[in-house]
Amino acid sequence: MKDSHQANSSEYGHVLATLLLRIWLSMRAIQTGLEKFAGISTGSTEVWIDGAPNAYGLTEGTATKTYSIANYQGVPSALYDKFASEPLIPVWALDFYNVVLGPAFILLGLALLLGLASRIALFGMGLLYTSLTFGLILIKQSDGVAWLAIHVLMVVAALLLAKHNRLTLLKKW
Repeated sequence: MKDSHQANSSEYGHVLATLLLRIWLSMRAIQTGLEKFAGISTGSTEVWIDGAPNAYGLTEGTATKTYSIANYQGVPSALYDKFASEPLIPVWALDFYNVVLGPAFILLGLALLLGLASRIALFGMGLLYTSLTFGLILIKQSDGVAWLAIHVLMVVAALLLAKHNRLTLLKKW
């Protein structure tokens, strides 16, 4: 009796660990994809002194973060220029990557969160992080490579725990 209770407790722990990894990885991917659509909207507001508009016509600049398709930049401009100068990355491939990077993060993150073919979504996410690693290795960004390695390890852990995956729409995949 005691052994079956311990086995059930262990199984629940694996289920919760899998769910936690799924949630973390999916939120990370979705937010990373959404940030590709972020931009800054600037404006100015009148400066008030002691609760009344100032007599000097002073204004204060404000910046507000906004999200829109017009702001989309898959690969940040500064990095795009570095990648474009690399002979191992053809410009047509960089242009394609620039277009698909944000939507790929969002789609993979949503698939993982909803449990739509979680294993395939995790594998795709691992490939996406590996592709980012390739680019960062080319431009000698070792810190970024280390961060991405942690993400890949988390994806590997989630794949190893996939048999404990619950709350999925397509469990087999």
